[in-house]
Amino acid sequence: MQKIWADQSFGGRLVEWSRTILGRELEIVRKAPDPRGFQVQPKRWAIERTFSWLTDHRRLARDYETGPARSETMIRWAMIGIMVRRLARGRPATRPGRRLLLRDVPWIRRPSLPRERAASVRY
Repeated sequence: MQKIWADQSFGGRLVEWSRTILGRELEIVRKAPDPRGFQVQPKRWAIERTFSWLTDHRRLARDYETGPARSETMIRWAMIGIMVRRLARGRPATRPGRRLLLRDVPWIRRPSLPRERAASVRY
């Protein structure tokens, strides 16, 4: 790992600490100077996505661990499981395509309803 990204709230002394102690470059990801509406921050999605993968593991969804060492161990086990599944898959991940809705498929017969109910039911 050569570069570390951090949120703008971690600016301060963390940049110098990571350079001297860790020997790594720390880049602070900042918001655009003119924030109008919602804007995706660069690189933040990678961290949020990783947290999402970790909370898929039930033990990490709540704060069950009493010590930081135990918590770190559980996070490592979860990431090992994620990586092993990816390596065992043997092919790149694919996104599922668009799911068809019932109204998009003309050859599926819809159940016939009495006339008074047919007007109020939407597919």
